[in-house]
Amino acid sequence: MKMHALIGASAFVMLASAAHAQSINGTVKKIDDAQGKLTIDHGPIKNLDMDSMTMVFRAGDPAMLKGLKAGDKIKFDADRVNGQITVTKLQKSK
Repeated sequence: MKMHALIGASAFVMLASAAHAQSINGTVKKIDDAQGKLTIDHGPIKNLDMDSMTMVFRAGDPAMLKGLKAGDKIKFDADRVNGQITVTKLQKSK
C-alpha cells in the first residue's frame, strides 16, 4: 500500500510541474545539428527565473531540430536536465 502512495505522489509531482510549465515564444537564430543545440531569441522563462534574451539551448531530442531553420517562430518549453538548460518541447508557430 505504501508503494502505491509513493508512486501516486511522484505522479502528482510530475503533473504539478507540468501544469506550471508554460510555452515560451521565441525565434530560432541558429541551429547546430552536430551538437544538438539551437540558439533562440526568447521571452521570459518563468520556471527558470530567466529574463528575455538570446541564448543557446540543448535540444532534449535531436529530432526536434529537423525542419527548423533560422528565422522560424517557435513555442517551446525549457527546463534544467542534468544541469543543462534544455528545450523539452518545441513546435513551430505562425
